[in-house]
Amino acid sequence: MQYLVSVIHDQSGPATAAEMAAIDVFNDRMVAEGHWVFAGGLAAPSATTVVDGRSAEPTFTAGPHTESKEFVIGFWIFEAPDLDVALKLAADGSKACNRRVELRPFLVV
Repeated sequence: MQYLVSVIHDQSGPATAAEMAAIDVFNDRMVAEGHWVFAGGLAAPSATTVVDGRSAEPTFTAGPHTESKEFVIGFWIFEAPDLDVALKLAADGSKACNRRVELRPFLVV
């Protein structure tokens, strides 16, 4: 099963060099253990464009949809055999990036 692990940014600054190094080590481990699917970092909410294409003409609005002190700064997508393994991986990722994370399973279609 695949899981989305969202990294929650709630600190005043970007990741430190030590945090980035720990993330690299964690990412390498995920690849080596066969859990890696994909990961990425995200720009700050100020770079957001909200797109609403539900009407005849789409609208584009600069800035985040909601204002918040916390936001998703990056993510991992893991492959794990069950929730227990996914929770352990999420905890290890949280430690590596020194941020809280949110774990969500992908829906099986």
